[in-house]
Amino acid sequence: MRRAFIALVSAISVFLSPSLTIASENGPSPGNGMILTPRPGPTPRLNGPSVFGVRPGSPVLYTIPATGERPIAFSADNLPPGLALDASNGFITGTLKEKGEYRLTLHATNRLGSARKAFRIIVGDTIALTPPMGWNSWNCWGASVSQEKVLSSARALVEKGLRDHGWSYINIDDGWQGKRGGVFNGIQANPKFPDISELADDIHRMGLRFGIYSTPWNVTYAGHIGSYADHEDGSYTWISSGQHNENFKINRNGNKPDDVGKKEEIDGSHSFVLNDVSQWAAWGVDFLKYDWHVIDVPRVKEMHDALAAASRDIVYSLSNSAPVEEAANFARYSNLWRTTGDIEDSWKSMSTIGFNQDQWAPYSGPGHWNDPDMLIVGHVGWGNPHPTTLTPDEQYTHISLWSLLAAPLLIGCDLSALDDFTLSLLTNDEVIEVNQDPLGKQGICVAKDGDLRVYVKPLEDGSLAVGLFNLGAQNAEVTASWADLKISGRQRVRNLWTQKDIGTYEDSFRSSVASHGVVFLRLFPEE
Repeated sequence: MRRAFIALVSAISVFLSPSLTIASENGPSPGNGMILTPRPGPTPRLNGPSVFGVRPGSPVLYTIPATGERPIAFSADNLPPGLALDASNGFITGTLKEKGEYRLTLHATNRLGSARKAFRIIVGDTIALTPPMGWNSWNCWGASVSQEKVLSSARALVEKGLRDHGWSYINIDDGWQGKRGGVFNGIQANPKFPDISELADDIHRMGLRFGIYSTPWNVTYAGHIGSYADHEDGSYTWISSGQHNENFKINRNGNKPDDVGKKEEIDGSHSFVLNDVSQWAAWGVDFLKYDWHVIDVPRVKEMHDALAAASRDIVYSLSNSAPVEEAANFARYSNLWRTTGDIEDSWKSMSTIGFNQDQWAPYSGPGHWNDPDMLIVGHVGWGNPHPTTLTPDEQYTHISLWSLLAAPLLIGCDLSALDDFTLSLLTNDEVIEVNQDPLGKQGICVAKDGDLRVYVKPLEDGSLAVGLFNLGAQNAEVTASWADLKISGRQRVRNLWTQKDIGTYEDSFRSSVASHGVVFLRLFPEE
């Protein structure tokens, strides 16, 4: 009854269009009656960011995201020499050796029509010009991750159509590591990953990018070796003493290592950062999550310098609980940094993290992103997946807020078990466009009244993304005042979840917002 009541209230809200109900292919879902995102149409639509950054000489892999009836033929005007475009799948590959900005026009055509989009490739020192979008294994599989599960997730990301909306990274979290060895004496994979190089190749063949995990400790949170070792030859005392099983857990029963958190036990004496980066580059790694606490600048810079010397671009993500006092250094030496501890699939965890990010806003921008942790929609569970405990309204709040914050969007759920509601949350291109806006500004709170919040994020075209949030236990009216938004005049107001214009307003906009819910808007000035 409660779920039905929530759905009814949302449907009759004076400023929200009725939700579109779609039956789930995976059985009943508590959110399916609240689907607001329209299904993509059959004619082509070009999605994703409008800018892409690459360093000179680094391999380019960019898949043009597009929806519409297949087959779609892709083309590009002014594609620079050194790059090639596969017309059948939209994969742009190759290398560009000279710094500069290349302006292209992308095209997608099928039997029903065509679409075009302005696109820039910037060759320079900065990558991750928009927040990374993809999938990470931890919130679903935890330390039980395996090569089969990762490859299955990559295939599901493509099959479910997420790649067509700009989702591109497939990242292994903690749990892949075995012992040191190989040509570089780098970390090798454990038996759960029989051929990590082939896994990277498989992911790249899908037009996706591949990510990996490490730590400057000598043992990770899940009990695997890190990029520092106890001895000069790269060996580890806890391995030589037999404190591991075939997957190199430090405890035979598979529990978290007893010494994690005891600084004197986890700080290795010898760095193998260069060895590991050489191995990752040889495998074709595109993303690194580097995880420890407390994050210190010398070890941040050490990894930064090693990645800068690598033969390919590797997005550099710091985790976890970065101290805000060092935010300027994190922005200088990394692409994203975790501003918090680990998120959980609860309203308290998500809202506490999400609504306390304003202090980080000055440090966010193209190439450098504040990271409030991964998304907790869908089936999550850290090795024992279950449907998220967030209500549908709370999930709309979650995705809307992360988009306003210009946060990295990393899905943490089992992609093979995506229901229609969760898929609708992750494939609304107008919502994603706010997150991927090339201006790169982080949205901040501009008005607060008890449990009510108004957030605003300026966008490159001069429009504003605005979130009306209700953190309270009862439905409430929330007002966005033009004075608070620092705008004036008539504004065309559009609901981003329903992708429909609401009307033209002057001075303010007011809407009913469900408990723990959001009304997510875009305001366009009218001349």
